[in-house]
Amino acid sequence: MPSPTVLPRRAEVEHAVRRMLYQRLQRPMPRAVRSPHPLVVNISARHCHLTPQAVTALFGDGHQLHPQKWLYQEGQYAAEECVTLIGPRSRMISNLRILGPCRDLNQVELAFTDALSLGFEVPVRGSGDIQGTPGCMLMGPAGFLELPEGVIRAAPHVHLHPDDAAFYGVEPGGYMHVRIGGACAMTFDRVLARVSPAFKLEVHIDTDEGNACGVAPGVPCELLP
Repeated sequence: MPSPTVLPRRAEVEHAVRRMLYQRLQRPMPRAVRSPHPLVVNISARHCHLTPQAVTALFGDGHQLHPQKWLYQEGQYAAEECVTLIGPRSRMISNLRILGPCRDLNQVELAFTDALSLGFEVPVRGSGDIQGTPGCMLMGPAGFLELPEGVIRAAPHVHLHPDDAAFYGVEPGGYMHVRIGGACAMTFDRVLARVSPAFKLEVHIDTDEGNACGVAPGVPCELLP
C-alpha cells in the first residue's frame, strides 16, 4: 500500500510562522517557540491494539486492517475495523476501535469511566506494561478472543523525538508536566516520556482527562520538564 500523503498540521504551520516572525522582529523567542517541534495535545479515546493472530481470530484468515483515519504519529492509523468488548459484568462496549498497524501484544486502553461502567479495576500503566492487568473477552465478526491480561488505563504520556527530549532535558521513562490553559486550567504532573526517532512531539490524555481540563483547538498548552 503506498504511503499516505500527510499535509502539515495547523500546529506545525503556526509554529513555523511564529518562529519566522520572531526572527524578523529580532526578538528573543519564548521557550515554546524555540523548541524543535510544535506541541500537540490530543485526546485518545478508548481503543485496542491487536496482534496479527488476534485479527485472524476475530475477523478470519487473511484479514488485514484497513486504515480509516491516519493519526498524528507517522504510520499510525485508526482502522475501519471495530470489536465488541465484554466486561466482567457481561456489560459490553460495541464499536471499540482498533488502532493499527498490528503490534506484538494485545492491549485495551480505557478511560476510568469506561472501566467503571464495565466493572473493571484497571491500573494506570504505560503502553506495553500489561503484566498483572485484567483480561477481557473480545468479539468480532468471525469469532471470540479471550485475553488473559491487557486491559489498562493508559498513563498520560508524551511522544518525543530525541531532539525534543534533549531540549526539555528528559530521559525515556521520565516524567514531565503539561500545563493546560483556558477556563478549566490545570497541570498534569506525571506525564510519561516516550522517546523514539520515529515520534513527533505529542501529548496523549484520555477522554476523562481531556473533558476535565477542557483541552480543545486554541487552548494554550505548555510542556515543562
